[in-house]
Amino acid sequence: MEDDAEQVTPSWFSSWIPAWCPTSMAQLKAVEERILSVIHSRMESRYVRLPCGERIWTVSLSPEEDGAVPGGQGTSGKRTPLVLVHGFGGGLGLWVQNMESLSQRHPVHAFDLLGFGRSSRPRFPLEPEEVEAQFVDSIEEWREQLGISKMLLLGHSLGGFLAASYTIQHPDRVKHLILVDPWGLPERPADLSETWKPPMWAKAAATVLGRFNFLAVLRAAGPWGPSLVQRFRPDLKRKYSEYFEDDTILEYVYHCNAQTPSGEAAFKVLSESFGWAKRPMLGRIHLIPKDVPITLIYGSRSWIEASSGEQVKSLRPHSYVRTMAIEGASHHVYADRPEEFNAAVLEICDSVPETPPAPHSPSSTIPASPSSRPSSRALE
Repeated sequence: MEDDAEQVTPSWFSSWIPAWCPTSMAQLKAVEERILSVIHSRMESRYVRLPCGERIWTVSLSPEEDGAVPGGQGTSGKRTPLVLVHGFGGGLGLWVQNMESLSQRHPVHAFDLLGFGRSSRPRFPLEPEEVEAQFVDSIEEWREQLGISKMLLLGHSLGGFLAASYTIQHPDRVKHLILVDPWGLPERPADLSETWKPPMWAKAAATVLGRFNFLAVLRAAGPWGPSLVQRFRPDLKRKYSEYFEDDTILEYVYHCNAQTPSGEAAFKVLSESFGWAKRPMLGRIHLIPKDVPITLIYGSRSWIEASSGEQVKSLRPHSYVRTMAIEGASHHVYADRPEEFNAAVLEICDSVPETPPAPHSPSSTIPASPSSRPSSRALE
């Protein structure tokens, strides 16, 4: 196992953090290991070194009958692997309630985006097009290193935006694109008062921090940073209470975001007023070839605008586009209703044919009952 010490690009900021913030890559590693210890399936964790020298922290699981994890070799190796891309401020540890269930019949790979979690934290460019390209290139180089030919690509929030951007550039590598409460699809409306209803912490980040990185206050608080996470994100603790009664998840979120803000700075370049992208994806979604199916999964109580899914349908009239809603879930759909989310994603993975399905599949809503299966009623 490679050491984490080289993960941070040297800078005055990275040398200042340990003296003020009670964090380190070693602490992030330790809390992540506690999180992943609840997974009992065969799992492999490793750094994937890219040709540019950066490294992507990766965890892989495979069906029990599969002989090897990387690349999906073995008796079930012909099954297309599912790749999970986390959102802003997150890391692969947040998929802990999903990875094992989703790997029942397909290999699953989860990784920390460049600049986040335990992956390398390089300096990103200052132009949104270049930042987006660097993310996309790193995902493609990661795929090449793992030898994945085609994948079911699932991205949450910022991860959904990047997954869509990746699919535009490398459509031949994506068998089905799954966007979970994706950030950055619509254009920023002229009047936000009626349309944008984010959680309190997100609105505070957008209005108070202004020109600074969104989570700068977390690092500026130094030794009081962990208590800020506990105060403003107690909902995260509740989402994972089945596995962790203590502050394990909150510690993980803190250590993910108290490090050098590489990916955070990149997100700042990509975004406009936190809730919107400078280069909205709806203006480019038509560039994804029509034979690439797209499913959008939203939380019924999320602050992300679910109507974007219907706009994707209208922009891709001759393609398969499906929208789904998870009842009772907010933005972190996969953590709010993990059983329903896992069932929905497994249904998608198992139904992916060798050729794209017919367009205009009906919308559906996943009820909150753990024993329920997807039902067919319009997304509201």
